[in-house]
Amino acid sequence: MALLPPPEGSGFLCLTKFMNKKEVSEIKKLMAPDRSAITRICGCYVDGEKKKRTELKEAFLSIPQEEMFKYFEIFRKTLSGTIGKNLINLNFPLEQEFENGTQQFLLRLRDSQLKDDALLEQFYDKIIESYYYGENYYIILIHGAYDIPKRGTDNIEMDDASDYVYEYILCSICPVKLSKAGLCYNSENNTIEERIRDWIVDVPDSGFLFPAFHDRNTDIHSMLYYSRNAKELQTGLIEDVFGCSAPLTAVDQKESFNSLLEETLKENCNYETIRTVHEKLTEQMKEKEEEASSEPITLNRFDVKRILEHAANTELEDFDQTFEESVGEEVQLLAANIANTQKFEIKTPEVTIKVASDRTDLVETKWIDGVPCLVIQITDQIQVNGVHVNAMKPEDFNQNE
Repeated sequence: MALLPPPEGSGFLCLTKFMNKKEVSEIKKLMAPDRSAITRICGCYVDGEKKKRTELKEAFLSIPQEEMFKYFEIFRKTLSGTIGKNLINLNFPLEQEFENGTQQFLLRLRDSQLKDDALLEQFYDKIIESYYYGENYYIILIHGAYDIPKRGTDNIEMDDASDYVYEYILCSICPVKLSKAGLCYNSENNTIEERIRDWIVDVPDSGFLFPAFHDRNTDIHSMLYYSRNAKELQTGLIEDVFGCSAPLTAVDQKESFNSLLEETLKENCNYETIRTVHEKLTEQMKEKEEEASSEPITLNRFDVKRILEHAANTELEDFDQTFEESVGEEVQLLAANIANTQKFEIKTPEVTIKVASDRTDLVETKWIDGVPCLVIQITDQIQVNGVHVNAMKPEDFNQNE
């Protein structure tokens, strides 16, 4: 069976790609006993003073079955979450693909099948130096070789037919915490007594998959990074260990986009314009929402400018400069991070209104008695503090008026 040929060693910069839900799911399914493609597991336990306490190096199938199941849970968790929030696609800069680059180091580590002790120690040292965590943690690294099954015209996998092998490494960085104090039942002594406190390996805080798995093939030009906390991406790992530019978090993308709207639209930044922007974004997202094989919708500055000019029905002269200052010249925004397909929110200091994303037409702005008002269209299905109430009738409204 041949390993995937170039572009693995081509060294050419490729276009930005994103692992989609279907591709992540295919690799995630390998993290199970009946489909496991894992060949070797290594680990390093690090204390709060950044000192290595113990290390693990062995064939994955040699570990006890009970432990194996626990590891599978950790690996699946490292491939969980929302793409663009917890799962971040990182593309290597061209300079990192040459000798002594970070991508080349990861390739050597993968190609060694984790049997090169010097490379392993160098990898652990890189993580320890750049990973920000003040307590104990466990670095887990596995090597796998997935014999990619062919798919017929009916999209059904043919397990006995394959052309390529996807060879990868997956890293999970897990906090190790002392279990809580408490009481337990001792069956031998038939007594209730203090429970022994153990150091427990928690779910992963960070991790990565290298290389990326695109179009059911190997893509060494990119990788998939995992962060349990979507608001904190451990930029030290991304920049120092992987040599990539730390992307904006989902929260930062939303805040930067909102700031961009306010600064570029100016007097046109009104309810109707923002509603039009929201409708345009959610319309594009919902078209691909059910397509697991489609990549997430990304927007560069030209895409954003086109949407805003259409919504405001005017040209935006200072847009390019403002975009660069607020977001970044070459930054791409994920539509899922800046628009919510489920709800549309209108907020004042005293009132918050949430509307289904596809029913923004139920809320209008009107001048009533010289006062700007939000007018909400209602039906006979109304709840006030959880109580079903009757809708007002025309005669009730006239009487009150």
